[in-house]
This record gives sequence, structure tokens and C-alpha cells, in this order.
Amino acid sequence: MKLNLLLDPLLIKQVQGNVELDINGIEIDSRQVMPGCLFVCLPGTLHDGHRYAAQAVRSGAIALMTEKELPNIPSHITIVRVPDTRRALAVLADIFYGQPSNRLKLIGITGTNGKTTTTHLVEHLFNSNGKRTGLIGTLYMRIGNYREQTVNTTPESLVLQQSFRTMLEHGAEYAVVEVSSHALDMGRVRGCQFRTAVLTNVTHDHLDYHESMERYSETKSLLFSQLGSAYGDEPKYAILNADDPVAAGFARKTAAQVITYGVKREADISASQIQMKPNGTSLRVDTFQGPIHLDLKLLGFFNVYNVLAAIAVGMSEGLPLQSMKYSLESFRGVTGRFEPIYAGQDFTVILDYAHNPDGLESVLQTAKTLTPGKLYCVCGCEGDKDRMKRPIMAHVAASYADLAIFTSDNTRSEDPDAILNEMLNGVKDNPIPKEGYVAIADRRKAIALAIERARPGDCIVVAGRGHETHLIVKDQRIPFDDRAVIEEALAAKAINPPEIWVTDPAIASAPEATM
Repeated sequence: MKLNLLLDPLLIKQVQGNVELDINGIEIDSRQVMPGCLFVCLPGTLHDGHRYAAQAVRSGAIALMTEKELPNIPSHITIVRVPDTRRALAVLADIFYGQPSNRLKLIGITGTNGKTTTTHLVEHLFNSNGKRTGLIGTLYMRIGNYREQTVNTTPESLVLQQSFRTMLEHGAEYAVVEVSSHALDMGRVRGCQFRTAVLTNVTHDHLDYHESMERYSETKSLLFSQLGSAYGDEPKYAILNADDPVAAGFARKTAAQVITYGVKREADISASQIQMKPNGTSLRVDTFQGPIHLDLKLLGFFNVYNVLAAIAVGMSEGLPLQSMKYSLESFRGVTGRFEPIYAGQDFTVILDYAHNPDGLESVLQTAKTLTPGKLYCVCGCEGDKDRMKRPIMAHVAASYADLAIFTSDNTRSEDPDAILNEMLNGVKDNPIPKEGYVAIADRRKAIALAIERARPGDCIVVAGRGHETHLIVKDQRIPFDDRAVIEEALAAKAINPPEIWVTDPAIASAPEATM
């Protein structure tokens, strides 16, 4: 595509050099640049793309887009200067890939917890009802059997538009996208023609970035206000969790038709007669088109909300209730989301991604109701992120678990012991009954301790990482898969079972620091 055609929509720009160039690719990572590319310099908190402009040129970039003057760039390189490269990138990506979101029915799902499961539920609903659907989120981008790994929950606008184009090439009619607050704040979804926006919930998370719950909530609401104000041939829908306090405010900010779902408050789609079972959940769902009864394979009260949100999306697209019933009852869950790990043991091990207070509380509440014996929780908090939630996470874990084992997560640049000390502030001044808590910086040892202590009928929740397969320590990505570590510990226990199957209430002999 000619550079001048890409630049035409940008009103404010300064161009130095030839604009009749043939651009065969756009890149934001200098390591991916190929000859004939336009390299866009994106500013960032850790890396500034302007620093890599010269490297991009050496790799074959023939044009640069920048926010500031760049030294030592060869005179034959075309330089386009704009006020905001990230905003401009969204425009360029949309044009370069042929405005693919205009040809897809795009569904965006935002919220603190539940995005991943809800997107998978919607994808499953639509695909099983003959509507070919792609998915973009925390785990991957996929359409049919085609799959690519994702770096962020919601990719940069360039990758996002490229993914939409790939979905179209694979015959997609719909695309369902996890939309993070970071993506909304950074404008990654600019240029996306969303047809439907869904809110799961807004609870404490990412305050290191957003600074306050008010700003965090305001950012989430952008997805709904950006649905637009016009009423045309294509209807637009805002699907809101009526039980969340922010729902009313979000409804005021959108011109789209509003559909509510919930359990505790009056809603357009509501659940009742909810029964938690060891192998699933049964419930009645009342909708504006009549009731259905569901026998789900999913566990957890939190999944009731995810299912209601998916039903609301299905109804907005005209899926019959009975067809949705069959689809939802066949859904088996998502990797790393309240996922049982079984290797023949006579106690339960649950792997979950819960990494904020509300998510952890929901998971532990569910585990508690399903556990006849003792509940163990292994959890940590990430480094270089929201420090405010650390003591809250610890207090939640210790309040529900018979033994809370605090450990490391992605420590990044921080000292793991310093993170643990901040977590312990949430329990030091609060009398915790039962066995108490212990801090073990080594995550492998922490998981092994929980499994070594577990007895028949007990339950272990290993929280915080779910599907992730690496730990980030300083600037390194170290292979570490909770699932594999759990399986190793279970195998070791099977080989060397405890001689006495009696839980010792004393934790004083536990390795590392005892609290």
C-alpha cells in the first residue's frame, strides 16, 4: 500500500521525504522489521520505540512515524511526525488491513474478573450454533483450528487489526474480544467497530496503573460510551451486570440498547434455584423470552454470572434458548480457571488464575462449599504492580483457608521477601483461627507443602497464575508451570505417602518462615 494512502486520514502531520513509497508492512517492534516496512515509534513505560528507530532502519524500514525529532536518521528515510503515534497507529492499522472489524460482528467483554471464561462461553455458544467465531484474549487468538499466542490480554491496535483480518480469511462471522482496562486507556481498540459490549464486574485491581477505583471504573466505561450514538441498520447492545454498583452509571454513558443480567437485583436475565454440586452447577434462568433450566459442568457461583452474560449475548444475536441450553451444558471450562488437577489422589487440587481480592474470594468461597475437609490456599502477589492489594489478598486467603501459604508470583524487580512482608500486613493484626498461615518465598516448596499436608477430603487452591508457564524474575522469564509442579508433587506423594493420615495442627515445623 502506498504511504500517502495510509497517511491521508491523518490531518495533523509533518512529512519529510517521499510519500509515494510502497509500504509492505507496519511494525512497532524493531526486531520484527523487514525491508519495506513503516516503523511506528511507540512510547512506553519500560521501552520507548524512538530509541529503536535506527535499528529499524538498519533492518530495512523505509519510513518512520514518530512523536519527536530523531537524530542520525539517513536522509533517504521518510519521517512522519504526529502528535500521538499510538493514536495514529490505530488509524493506519485499520486502513492497512482493510478495516476488518467493519466486516465482523464484534463483541467486546470487559471487567475485572470473568472475561476469559465469558469470551470462551460466547465463542462456544456461537460456534456450536453454526456462527463461525474467533476469539482474542489472555490465552490466545484463535479461529477454528488456527491459533496464535498473545502477549497482552488485548493486543496493540496493529496486532488486533491483523488478527481480525486473519479471522476473516478463516471465514469468521463473529469475533469476541477480551478488552482490558489498559487497552481502553491506551487506545488499543480504537478503530474497532464493536457491535456489543459486555461488563462482567468492576472490583479492586490494577490500581498501580489507574490510581483509584473511580479512574479504573471510568476507563472500563469507555467501551460502552464508544459504541456510538447513532441508530442504524446494525443494532448495538450494552450488556451489564445489574448486581455490580457501576452498572447504572455505565448505562447512562451508552446510547446502545441495554440488557441487564444478575442474581441479586432485578434484571432482564436472572438466575434462581442455584445449586452447587461436586461436578457442576444447576440453575433456572429467567429471560425476556422465557425460562430455561441448566445443568452445567462449571463449578462456582462466579460462573453463574459468566453464563448469564453469555446468554445475554446469545439472545442479542437471536440464538434460541433451547439451543443455548444444549451448548452451555456441554461447555467444560477454560484452562487455568477453577481447573481440577487429578492424578489419582483422594483430595482435590484446583488451579486458578485469581490474582485480585474479589477473584480470590470468589474462588475460595466456592472451594469451601465443595470441601468436606480442610481448605489450603497457595497464593502470592506480583512485583512492580498494585501494592495496595497485597495485604487484602493475604487477609482474604487467611480468612477462608484453614492454612494460607503465601509465596512468590512474578516478582520482577522487587525482593520476594519484601512482597511477602507487605502481604503479611493483612494478617498480622487480625486473629486468624484454624492452622494459620506461613510464608514461603519458593513457590515450588509452597505448592509441595500444601500437597504434602493434604489428607482425604481436603482441597488445595493454587491461585494467581492459572495458564501461565513462566515466572518473571528481574528481567528473566523462567519456565514455571503451576500445573506441572502440582503434578510432580502429587507423584512424589504417591510414591512416599504419609505414614499417619492425621492433620497436625502445628505448623511450626514448616519450611521457611512461620507466622
